[in-house]
Amino acid sequence: MLQHYCASLTEYKRLQTREVKTGNLLLGNGHPIRIQTMTTTDTMDTAATVAQSIRCIEAGAELVRITAPSKNEAENLLNIKKELRARGYDTPLVADIHFTPNAAEIAARIVEKVRVNPGNYVDKKKFDLIEYTDAGYAAEVERIRERFTPLLKICKEYGTAMRIGTNHGSLSDRIMSRYGDTPMGMVESAMEFLRIARDESYHQVILSMKSSNPLVMVQAYRLLVQKMDEEFGECYPLHLGVTEAGDGEDGRIKSAIGIGALLEDGIGDTIRVSLTEDPEFEIPVCKDIVKRYTYRAGHEPIAEFINEQQSLPIAIGTQFPKLPYSPFSYNRRESHPVRNIGAHAVPVVVADLSKKNNFTSQTLQPIGYTYNEASDKWNISDSAADYIYTAEELLDFALPGTLQVICDYSAWQQAPDKTKYFPLIQQQDYPDCTLALEQVHFVLVDTNNVPDGVVDKLKFYPNAVLVAHSRNAHAMASIRRFLIALMDYHVKCPVIILVESTENTIDSQLINFATEAGGLLLDGFGDGIWLLNDEREIVNNKVSGRTYLEVKSNEQFLNNTAFYILQATRTRISKTEYISCPSCGRTLFDLQETTARIRAATHHLKGVKIAIMGCIVNGPGEMADADFGYVGSGPGKITLYKGKDVMKKNVPSEIAVDELIGLLKEHGAWVEN
Repeated sequence: MLQHYCASLTEYKRLQTREVKTGNLLLGNGHPIRIQTMTTTDTMDTAATVAQSIRCIEAGAELVRITAPSKNEAENLLNIKKELRARGYDTPLVADIHFTPNAAEIAARIVEKVRVNPGNYVDKKKFDLIEYTDAGYAAEVERIRERFTPLLKICKEYGTAMRIGTNHGSLSDRIMSRYGDTPMGMVESAMEFLRIARDESYHQVILSMKSSNPLVMVQAYRLLVQKMDEEFGECYPLHLGVTEAGDGEDGRIKSAIGIGALLEDGIGDTIRVSLTEDPEFEIPVCKDIVKRYTYRAGHEPIAEFINEQQSLPIAIGTQFPKLPYSPFSYNRRESHPVRNIGAHAVPVVVADLSKKNNFTSQTLQPIGYTYNEASDKWNISDSAADYIYTAEELLDFALPGTLQVICDYSAWQQAPDKTKYFPLIQQQDYPDCTLALEQVHFVLVDTNNVPDGVVDKLKFYPNAVLVAHSRNAHAMASIRRFLIALMDYHVKCPVIILVESTENTIDSQLINFATEAGGLLLDGFGDGIWLLNDEREIVNNKVSGRTYLEVKSNEQFLNNTAFYILQATRTRISKTEYISCPSCGRTLFDLQETTARIRAATHHLKGVKIAIMGCIVNGPGEMADADFGYVGSGPGKITLYKGKDVMKKNVPSEIAVDELIGLLKEHGAWVEN
């Protein structure tokens, strides 16, 4: 039996899964984590699809998925495959199927793998609530068996692998009626198909549980692993991905949080990063994610931080027989408030300015504070840091009203205003440090090696804030393990998660920050976030042929990244959220251009979620929790949604963005920029 949902919560161990052969590629069973992507060309355009597939393969894709929405596209996969093989490319191809079993049965005879979505392969989605008796429900499952079994037989005959790919937004009315819009509904949707496959002695199966919300995605995968282990005593390989992640930093951070949180626990055998960009740009991001785990196995175990005097209940190697939180539902760790940190306050952001000196008001501009000398007032943005860390420096100008300063203990002793300045105390100094009970202070702790007396003192002082980081190679698990121990020991001080990256590109730093901080935030750990990095390659950088949004300083990059991570984990909303599909051969308009236009017009609408979907497959279902939707309904035609309700049909694409703005205004979601 697994430990809750993975092999270990303390050491890095890959989840043991069945081996699945896809063409000449082996997945699962400890094989390397495979990288894949999906073409965005029209499948009937053989030359364009072949050319794009080659670009993806040469970038590093180990599987290439191609949409086959009808029999014509499925049949044309043969021409695409022949041309690729003639050019010397033997990378396995995957047919992406929605709604059309006939197309799947054709494709399964041609390509090495087919993907079916159990939410729309046989079932339909009309957003109807249906009352089923147990007998009626069983009869519907039997109907699925009759329609699904022919595909299984073809796959067995031709040696074709299959992905049973559940999407959060395309759960069938039948599943929704019984399980609701839940991770468990996602799991059961896939398990119904997997049980049928097993009954047919067909085991060349990979599964996925995709959502545009990383929290829902992570919970669904964990539940799926637990369910397979409980019911079958074994697990099938898992394809990981956050669907409709978007583009730019948003898409990379959201993907890294969802995919990385699972890979940290050894879950996942193949990944795809779904960006609203050309598919070859997805591959470097996949590589940055996967490389974190290439040498992770066999790392030094998490060091012991518990001793008899502290009496903490978790010893090294403990398998956590009972967790003090649920990994399958979100509950924030209970903490008491210290000023604006902890309890029910949104997580704070600490901007590290320790490498700065000669502070002026301009120093604070990159982290959200702009000083107007004429009016002698500060303008404070929605993504302004709550605290700054200045190390030994004290500021000689009046601070914005909301900003507070963390500095080293020796500097704090000299600070004239101790209502604005708070000391940071190193863990080795903390047991012997004398402070008034009412004094707010921060304690920097390496969770991999905590000295005696630190935990007892954190419990004793009501105004202590823990700053947790780890030098362990498996840092996220090290911090999580320590915070679980604090929960069991009833230590309720607020916790700021500090993540340091030594990577030398923007992409790889984003992956590092998002995975380690985001994974903890999804489990309810963290009342704040503090990021540190290697400053090389940050300012006005180009990565993978793509220019990032202008970053004027390293401080701005770190501050923006912290707020992006909080936004993606939905623990603090500071800007508009875009749920944008990655485009494919079904897309009915230029998705990248349209996303950029909508973002330019609506980026100032804090807290509004806008879905931009290329076709009805990624339509009202896939944008499950968006406030407004922009969905391709035909060539040059757009349907606009509010929630899941159609507001305007067949709007010409030339005026559709303006019509979307009108819809936002009509429903009170618009403010002037």
